[in-house]
Amino acid sequence: MEEQALVIALVGVLGIGAQWVAWRTGWPAIVLMLAAGFIAGPVGLDIMHPEEAFGDLLEPMVAIGVALILFEGGLSLDYRELRHSGEAVWRVATIGVAVGWAAGAAAGHYIAGLAVPVAVLFGGILVVTGPTVVIPLLRQSSVQTRPASILKWEAIVNDPTGALCAVIAYEYFRKVSENPGASLFEVVPPMIIAAILAGLIGYAAARAIAWSFPRGAIPEFLKVPVLLVTVVGVFVLSNKIEHEAGLVAVTVMGVALANMHVSSLRSIHPFKQNIAVLLVSGIFILLSASLTLDDLQYLDPRKEQGFRIMLFLLALLFVVRPVTILISLAFSSVPWNERLFLAWIAPRGIVLVAISGLFALRLSDIGFADGNLLIGLSFAVVVVTIVAHGFTIDHVARWLKVKGTTRPGLLIVGSTPWTISLAKQMETLKVPVTIVDQSWQRLASARREGLPTYHGEILNEATEHNLDLAPFQTLVAATENEAYNALVCNEFAYEIGRDSVYQLGESTDETDRYAMPPSLRGRALFESGFGVSDVNERQGEGWIFRKTRLSDEFDFEDAQEVLPDTAHMLLVVRESGRLRFFTHAARPEPRPGDTIVSFTPPKATSAEERAAKRAGTKQNPQTT
Repeated sequence: MEEQALVIALVGVLGIGAQWVAWRTGWPAIVLMLAAGFIAGPVGLDIMHPEEAFGDLLEPMVAIGVALILFEGGLSLDYRELRHSGEAVWRVATIGVAVGWAAGAAAGHYIAGLAVPVAVLFGGILVVTGPTVVIPLLRQSSVQTRPASILKWEAIVNDPTGALCAVIAYEYFRKVSENPGASLFEVVPPMIIAAILAGLIGYAAARAIAWSFPRGAIPEFLKVPVLLVTVVGVFVLSNKIEHEAGLVAVTVMGVALANMHVSSLRSIHPFKQNIAVLLVSGIFILLSASLTLDDLQYLDPRKEQGFRIMLFLLALLFVVRPVTILISLAFSSVPWNERLFLAWIAPRGIVLVAISGLFALRLSDIGFADGNLLIGLSFAVVVVTIVAHGFTIDHVARWLKVKGTTRPGLLIVGSTPWTISLAKQMETLKVPVTIVDQSWQRLASARREGLPTYHGEILNEATEHNLDLAPFQTLVAATENEAYNALVCNEFAYEIGRDSVYQLGESTDETDRYAMPPSLRGRALFESGFGVSDVNERQGEGWIFRKTRLSDEFDFEDAQEVLPDTAHMLLVVRESGRLRFFTHAARPEPRPGDTIVSFTPPKATSAEERAAKRAGTKQNPQTT
């Protein structure tokens, strides 16, 4: 009991700790989680033994966790994304699977020296990439929409496909070992039928959820528990039909539910994202901590087997994956730079390790000794691909020119003279900015200024698919309606971050004041908490935005002397492009290299000149 509690506590601390370190350093989170598991397990400090603590429960725990992760990944797939990447996704999910399976099996047999049955089975598993590694990498880096969409769809769709390939290979060789005259026709049709039945079960479950949730058949407080229990039930039921068919069922259920546009599912998005983070962290720590020295004995490069495995890993990176992508996307509309990028990025994750561990035992049971090698080999593949792709994705994307917006963007909700002026100033600082408004007429002024705009309701679910929110790490809601601004901030707080959604404060005009709880509002802009009517009044008086560059010789205090006394500091733009706003509750610490954006009265030139003259030997400020 105490040992199990210790393992659970360590899994939480190490998993979430690794995620936090990754957030602070920018390193791939998966690499840190694997390292943490290795260090805590028998390979490292030997303070954690998941298999001893959980025994036979470890395998079903990991299996259900993988099922929930695949379901959550399926919920992120929208058919509208396929408008630009559908052809490539279809090719990778069909031709790519066949080519990848054949190439992986050939490399496993001729390079790693695996027996043919083991090589064929492992080649089937290798077609998976996995959302647990691909999506975090895409989240941490900035890749253009089409290649990112292809990688995401491939990761989620190919996971159950790879599992089924492994099942087909295992069932065929099992039947051959019992009856040498067995053929593929005795194995493949039942597998296809089982996959179809599992998909139908998943689709039926999605239909039931989509019908019951909006009609109030399930109370709000039970929606998340009912959804989770349904996913687990669908997974277990489908696995009763055929091994690993449950992965097909939960993936179909997630994708189907995502495209039924059930509005009541929006409220559970934060919870499902938290569940996914916890599951990914926990499963990676549990699996890597379960690895023993015996599992690694095959990987010693000083031995012939270990040397051949090193060559196999290199072939997997530089031959198998490129051949798979280049053949599957041949004569397609995907540009060559995107093909080369996709040919490099293929990190493996949880599903590879979980399925390999399962079939290693089964292969040993039917007389294939090489089956034990799959455990260590699968971890080697995961570590090598994650390290190779995780640390190079930014550089390769930049070299192949598929890098998206690298500087953090600003999304402004509401087209007003004040927001248009702010957006123009942000553009001069090379900050990506877009103004969103549901009124075409109000956007007219922004369009005349040449500013990027989006016409639509920001709270409409369709906006999530028509407007790419990935480049925007900060949101400012500044419409004329303060209550609407608060609603927008509250809606996007979970996605962008509570500390990255801002709105104008409550107006000083008592007739316009809204008695709104602070917990429902975004952070109030300006230390003074200017409201909508306040900035509109000053905008009408000719107030403007000014930018002031700080240096070692010209610090924040000098900037305050140069600017007029009535100026109000709005934000600081770091050299990296990160935005830090002055609010009613906190102020950033400006440092050399930062640029301060202030909101000032129009006639400030003479005051600046007098301040600069008083500064004496101070460097001439760069204020415009």
